[in-house]
Order: sequence, then structure tokens, then C-alpha cells
Amino acid sequence: MTAALAGCTVVVTREHRGELGRLLDVAGAAVEHIPLIEIAEVDDARRRQLDSAIAAEPDWVIVTSAAGADRVGAVAHHPAVRLAAVGTATASRLAAVAERPVDVTPDRQIAAGLVEAFVERVDGPQHVVIARGDLAGDDVAAGLTAAGHTVDVHIAYRTLVRVPSEAERARAAAADAVVFASGSSARAWTDALGGDAARRLPPIVVAIGPTTRAVAEESGLKITHEAAEHSLAGIIDELSHAWRKRAGQ
Repeated sequence: MTAALAGCTVVVTREHRGELGRLLDVAGAAVEHIPLIEIAEVDDARRRQLDSAIAAEPDWVIVTSAAGADRVGAVAHHPAVRLAAVGTATASRLAAVAERPVDVTPDRQIAAGLVEAFVERVDGPQHVVIARGDLAGDDVAAGLTAAGHTVDVHIAYRTLVRVPSEAERARAAAADAVVFASGSSARAWTDALGGDAARRLPPIVVAIGPTTRAVAEESGLKITHEAAEHSLAGIIDELSHAWRKRAGQ
């Protein structure tokens, strides 16, 4: 059986290919990894604030990215502190660095999905520490606060724009598709490519969900497809459908 994405060249803009790159490989895609962001550390004061907040043993620590997981795991070993992550790849990284399972991971791997899963599974007001990047949205914090929880938000890392080379720009424009798994990745495309951002988009542009789509469109990018299941697997399914349709299969 022919792989679903055989012959399809897909741009991945994350700092690392990660789980998304692996899933694309399995589906038979040719992955063009063109990082448009770089992760940088926060200053010492913010680092100490985050470490102290987790060391004080809140009820929950929540991370929304693998970079956030990397920066809380070393101080999140205490079993009294429960863990939640916005997606399976982030949960896997958090479980590895915290050396124990993650308690809540939503089926819909977007901020709204995490809020829904948390509210459904957790009883009573909780003290929650959220570790996120400086460009991440406030949807998780706002949703949990509205549900009656006490939420402490800490910036765990900074997201910097990486400007691609001319060769990378050409490869991106020549690709068949690009996938955006977060609003920050869509925003980074515009920030990195400037006035060329919309023109450099491949024919197929897939967003993981409505929040990412909204950020992309606010940034002047046209999203051609949105994953029905808001997860990395959902991105692969939507991209496969779009590719088959484009190839006339």
C-alpha cells in the first residue's frame, strides 16, 4: 500500500522535527525542516520564581509545550504535585523529565481541549502553576480561572525568531505543504519572512485547530485546511486528505 503522503514535501518550522516530523516520516512525506524559532532561557529572576512556585508544591503544574516541560521536570518530581500537558508529545517529554506519568492530557491537543479535560476530571478549586513561553496565549489560564481555580502563570522560556537563509526560503516556497501546530509557529512564519510570508506559502497550509488558524489569519496567512481532530495525528489525517485530493486520488 502506498504511504498516504508519498511524494508530498512538507515544511516543519518547529525548533526540532520532534514527534510531528516522525509522524510525517511514517506517512511517507519528505520533510523540509526549516526552523523559524529558537528557544532561549529567561533571566535568573524568572527562573528562580518558577522553581520556587513548583517547589512550594501547588496542586498542579501545567505545561503547553515540550520546551516548557524541559524547564519544570527537574523540580516536579514530588508525587503530590499532579501534572497536565496540552498534547501527547508534550506529555511524553514531561513524563520523561519528571520521571512519572502525566495525569491529564486532552484528546483535543489545543488549549481549549486541556481546559475541558481538566474541568471534567478535576474536582474542587485547585492551585495551578502554568509554565509557558513568552509568546503563548492566555487561553489555558483564562479558562481555568473562569472555572474557579487559582492560577499562577510563569514564563519558562523565550521564543526568538530565526530568519531563514535564501536557500531555505526557496525550499519552503517549493514545498507542497506547511503545517502549523501552534499559533506561535504561524506567527513565526510571518515574522521570519516579512513581506514575503504569504507569497512563500505552499499550496496546502494545515492548522491544528481554530486558535492556530485565527493567529495565522491575523498574521496575514491563508489557512487552506484545519485538522478535524486537534492533534498531531489530526494534522497528518487532514494533510493526507488534502494531498490525495490535490493528487486527484
